[in-house]
Amino acid sequence: MGNGPARILIVDDEFSVRDSLYNWFRKDGYEVVAVDSATEALRLLKDKRFDVALLDIKMPVMDGIELQEHINRIDPLATVIMITAFATAETAVRALKQGAFDYITKPIDPDELSHIVRRALEQRQLKQENVQLRETINELVAVDTIIGESDAMRRVLKLVEHVAKTDATVLILGESGTGKELIARAIHANSARRYFPIIPVNCGAFPENLLESELFGHEKGAFTSAHERRKGRLEMADGGTLFLDEVGAISSKMQVDLLRVLETKELVRIGGSHPVKANFRVICATNENLETAVREGRFREDFYYRINVFTIEAPPLRARRGDIPLLARHFVRRFAGQMGKRITDFSPEAIEILVGYDWPGNVRELSNAIERAMVVGTPPVIRAEDLPLRTHTRSADNGGDSLADVEKRHIAAVLERTHGNVSEAAEILRVDRVTVYNKIRKYGLRH
Repeated sequence: MGNGPARILIVDDEFSVRDSLYNWFRKDGYEVVAVDSATEALRLLKDKRFDVALLDIKMPVMDGIELQEHINRIDPLATVIMITAFATAETAVRALKQGAFDYITKPIDPDELSHIVRRALEQRQLKQENVQLRETINELVAVDTIIGESDAMRRVLKLVEHVAKTDATVLILGESGTGKELIARAIHANSARRYFPIIPVNCGAFPENLLESELFGHEKGAFTSAHERRKGRLEMADGGTLFLDEVGAISSKMQVDLLRVLETKELVRIGGSHPVKANFRVICATNENLETAVREGRFREDFYYRINVFTIEAPPLRARRGDIPLLARHFVRRFAGQMGKRITDFSPEAIEILVGYDWPGNVRELSNAIERAMVVGTPPVIRAEDLPLRTHTRSADNGGDSLADVEKRHIAAVLERTHGNVSEAAEILRVDRVTVYNKIRKYGLRH
């Protein structure tokens, strides 16, 4: 429909009908084209699109039903209204099954047809808005790219691609900071459920009674502070994906309650009595060995097998060192934009340090290290001395990892970088010169 008048195509081999329809709709302000055959209509459709097509069913060479099939292929958004002098249930059903919006019989009532066309245009507008909305949602749900070219990450990406097409429950395993939630969001964003929300729940962040309310919701008056009805995360995830992070922290009782929900797709709010439908996909993540937990009786076997339908293991950063420069440069670009700094890369020595470190905190630790380096670094590159010193080496030469040890090493590195200039060091450290002198005396540093 755009900004101009709606365009209507009339295809009827009877001149009187064609001419009457043409004049009616022109008078109503539409842009109208009327032709006498399906062949002529198809020629027009090569170069022009119409919002509504009025097709006579009975025409020589190619009838309206066959023309409708062609129009559906050429422009799936086109809205078709069938016109017939011989209305039968069979022809009506066939036309509607092929996607016709409606049909009208001859002799035609102008008011009735005008009403049908207005409704057809409204439907087309809704179709267009739906397409635009889906495109917008596709942009909104797009997650940060899972960065990595190592064999380990290629395997993960392949598994994400396969499982996203299904509705299978997924268990993501991996150490803290390996990007398990990012993998979960990638699965959701590439699934048929992406137009609905992904609802994350950090199961380890709630005591058992609060987690129950968080997941199941509650009715008004269910407990002292329940002043109104509240939907839980399970209900909020309806149609979409529920992401249970740190699933190993869920109590045995809660596992039983969740198992029932996963099997029945129904839940009952706390204080309620009526079941509520909730159709969602489940993705779980944990850094715990659940098989060991099952053997030790800390995790229910039936719940474990229910959530462990498809497993993805997020590799630790030390197992994919080749991805570290890619990730580090990704974080530099991100933080440079946030901080307004013109730092674009790393010195060769800084890259060597980053690749050589074991990163016990994985990608999260790398991100934090780059952010801190961006704070103290100066354009155009991050240098070795800008990095937190605990990343420099895994040898014992670095001393301890207490807060005082880290502070001492960091101040020493900044003083070395400024060649002992206390004023410059104070500016980099964002403290006054007196504080720097006090730290120098405290730690016995040379400057």
